[in-house]
Formats: sequence, C-alpha cells, structure tokens
Amino acid sequence: MSKHVYLFSEVAQAEEAAGGDWDAVRALLGGKGANLADMTRLGIPVPPGFTATTSACNAYLAAAGALPEGFDDQVLEAVRALEATAGKTFGDPSRPLLLSCRSGAKFSMPGMMDTVLNLGLNDEITEAWAEHSGDARLAFDLYRRLLQMYGSVVLGLDDEDFERVIASRKAARGVSLDAQLDGSDWKQVCAELKSVIRSETGRDFPQAPEEQLLTAIEAVFRSWNGKRAVDYRNATGIPHDLGTA
Repeated sequence: MSKHVYLFSEVAQAEEAAGGDWDAVRALLGGKGANLADMTRLGIPVPPGFTATTSACNAYLAAAGALPEGFDDQVLEAVRALEATAGKTFGDPSRPLLLSCRSGAKFSMPGMMDTVLNLGLNDEITEAWAEHSGDARLAFDLYRRLLQMYGSVVLGLDDEDFERVIASRKAARGVSLDAQLDGSDWKQVCAELKSVIRSETGRDFPQAPEEQLLTAIEAVFRSWNGKRAVDYRNATGIPHDLGTA
C-alpha cells in the first residue's frame, strides 16, 4: 500500500520516497507541506501537522472521486499522532484538538484553491468550550465560521445563503458590524446555518470530526480543478497534472 500521508516530522521518509531530490519533495508534499516539514527538521517550533500528498490528490481525481486504498486509515493514524504531540484529542469536549485543511501545490497559487478551518468543532464541543472558557462569543463565532466554510467549500452551497443569515441577525439587533454581535447572537446564527445546510442538502452538518476532516480533504483535492485554479494555471503556465497536497 502506498504512503499518502506524511507527518511534518517524517520529512526523511518523504525525501526517500522522492529519491532524495528536494524539488521532488515539493512536488509530493506541495510547497507548504515541504517547507513546514523542513522547518520541523530544523527545530523551528511550528505546530504539528501532516500532509496528504499530491499523489493522493491525483489518484482521487483520476478515480472520479474515490480516495486511494487505505487513505482514510493513514489520515486517522496521523491524527492520533497529532493528539499525542499536542496533548489534545480530536472530538474531545474537554480538551479539543482543532485542525485546518489547506491546499499546497508545488508552485504557489495564492487564493486559488479552498481552505476549511476549525475542523473538529461540533454542537457538544462548542457548548463545552463556551461554558469552560466563559467566552461564548468566541466559541460560537468559531463554529459559525466552520459551518459557513464547510457549507460552501465541502457541500458546494452558495455562500450568499449563509451571509444572508448573518445580515438578518445584524438587522434584527440593529447593528452593522459582525463584532457587535454577542455569544447568544452567534449561537442563533449557528442554528440557522445548520438549518440552511439541512434544507439545501437533506442532511445535517456532520457532528463527527473524522467525517468533517476527510470530506474537507476531498473538497481541497477537488479545488485543484476549480475554475479559479485552472484559469490561474493557464495564465501562469503551471502544469495541470501536478495536483495539490
């Protein structure tokens, strides 16, 4: 079974897989992944993470949306390693680990592909965070950002549907800025955003962090062939067969 997931600390293995050629490492891990792995090797204190490779992306796209064999298990094994390093647990309300899923091709393509932040939040974790921290505004504002990004990036819903929910809440409160909404406002916004997802897709927003992460990775892989990314590559002469990590 091919290795499709590398912890930042596994840079030596990535180099071996790439034949010791750093340019090939960048092709495998993408620019972000390769640079973060190299920084980790140098002892620079970057947060722990892992990279799902461009080879996994290309295999996914070639198979019309089927992830390579064993890919899910490799991702979840990497998550367990992050938990051990961070002292937090993905999906644990008392000490939750949150992840971001970002694109990273061999050549920089700023803003052309998709990102999903705050993966790992759900109803239970957000409520617990609000209670334990005493900062409900922060907790529910982070959650609404996940709901909004997940809805638009992963589920392909119109972001304007989510923006209208926020605009309606501000109008009801008689305020003009997001920063003027409090924790109870953002909690209500979260409930309404989940209703949008349910009404548009017929399914609830996934509460399982593992499902959130795996579907977000698929969405970032798909964004390699998004119109913005294709147009950018056409304009800059970047090959279309590289894939994104």
